[in-house]
Amino acid sequence: MSSLPIRRSELVALLAMMFATIAFSIDSMLPALPEIAEAMTPDDVNRAQLILTVFVLGMGLGTFFTGPLSDAYGRKPVVLGGAILYCIAALVAARAQSLEVLLAARLAQGLGAAGPRVVALAIIRDLVSGREMARIMSFVLIVFTVVPALAPSLGAVIIGFAGWRGVFIAFVLFSVVSAVWMMIRLPETHPPEARRPLRFAAIASAAREMAAQPVVRISIMVQALTFGMMFSMLSSVQPVYDVTFGRGDEFPLWFGAVALCASSASLLNATIVVRVGMRRIVTAILAMQVVVSGVMVAIGLAGVPEAVYFGAFVFWQGTVFFMAGLSIGNLNAIAMEPLGHIAGLAASLIGAIATVAAVVLAIPVGLMFDGTPLPLAAAMCVEAVLALGLMLHMRRIEAPVTAAA
Repeated sequence: MSSLPIRRSELVALLAMMFATIAFSIDSMLPALPEIAEAMTPDDVNRAQLILTVFVLGMGLGTFFTGPLSDAYGRKPVVLGGAILYCIAALVAARAQSLEVLLAARLAQGLGAAGPRVVALAIIRDLVSGREMARIMSFVLIVFTVVPALAPSLGAVIIGFAGWRGVFIAFVLFSVVSAVWMMIRLPETHPPEARRPLRFAAIASAAREMAAQPVVRISIMVQALTFGMMFSMLSSVQPVYDVTFGRGDEFPLWFGAVALCASSASLLNATIVVRVGMRRIVTAILAMQVVVSGVMVAIGLAGVPEAVYFGAFVFWQGTVFFMAGLSIGNLNAIAMEPLGHIAGLAASLIGAIATVAAVVLAIPVGLMFDGTPLPLAAAMCVEAVLALGLMLHMRRIEAPVTAAA
């Protein structure tokens, strides 16, 4: 393992804050959905969910560029440029008078957020690899998961004082703090002698190299399905609490409690990943999600009492976040393992493809909301089955290689 340029604890905290830009940008908006729907799209309230998925779409599209840019010009300039775009877009969103302008600003915000997201992964890969990379990612995610737990409550407080537009001002402050911290404290981890010129041929070459490796292809597909499940849950969770169960006022507290409990997944992963292995962990947690999502479909069809249905939904929501904590870091590490020599490009392409594909899956699921969690449960059960099948296929194609070695 390479010598770390700053203390491990500070590196973890800094990278966690960079990742947290994404969670804060999504989860703190959840309590604002009813007000935004009433103000911007009263005739079709489901469209308000698009402020979440459009942000993620922008992040996915931006991810195509941030990796190659960071390989060509270094990690830190890309983070700074992304932060500037993110802040400008947040200020536009704060003044938006129509849903269309708000969605355009959220798309641009997502493009800016792609900088810290991809560069954080590339920085980790610059410094460590393999299971140690997964271990560092797990520690980052432990800190990172505090943000989803607190963001809805924080968003609700900001909305109470300044309305939903005030949340966008908070985004600016958060981004400025993380960008300044990184610029001051973190040395450049991608020195000039290791940089690759920004050429389309290099991007195409990296894409071909990734496409030629079955494990990388499968990992990206599983990431897309896993992100798709998580984004679908995030898009629908506030309407489910509000419309299905009439608990909209309690939503930030329930969401925070569930996210906080589910954060133990990252700690568990950091503890066992070196001993158990990334592939086994991902396969096991996806198998669990198949079962739990299937049970949720059965409960939705059975017409159980509301109290039982609500308890089952809260538990299921927790398993989705738990699954993310045990799978996303591992899947990134699996895909990046053979790609250290093109870390920035690889992180960019992997993140972009998986995120854009996940949004394509999540948008229709969110728009299918019919006042119950049943469409969400059915869609996620199918996605979990597909992801599990892909992981089992990965293990089969790797078995002959392991045996030969």
